[in-house]
Amino acid sequence: MITCTFQREDGMIKSLVVSGHSGYDEIGKDIVCASVSSLTIAAVNGLIEYVKLDFYYKVNEDGFLEFRIPEIYDEKQFIRAKAILETLYLGLKSIENEYKSFVNVVG
Repeated sequence: MITCTFQREDGMIKSLVVSGHSGYDEIGKDIVCASVSSLTIAAVNGLIEYVKLDFYYKVNEDGFLEFRIPEIYDEKQFIRAKAILETLYLGLKSIENEYKSFVNVVG
C-alpha cells in the first residue's frame, strides 16, 4: 500500500511523505503508482518552477518522496503554494477513494 502522510500547521500543508508500493499491478504497469507519482512530482515541479520556492525535497527511485515547506513570507508565493498543495491533497484523496486497498492518505 502507498501511504501519503501530510502534516499541517495553521491550516497550511507543511510536509508530505509518500512511501510504499500499491501492489495494484507489476512495476511498469501499475496505474495507481503512476498516478500518485505523477501528482506528487508535478506538485514539486510547480513549487520549484511556478512558485519559485526554495525547499527541502527528496525523491528515490523506489517510490519514496518527501518534502518540507518552509515559512513563506511573500503573499503571492504563499497563495500559489497553498493552491498547488491543496490541489495535490485533493488529487491524492481522489485516488484513495477509487483505490482504497492500494492508497492511504493521512492528514
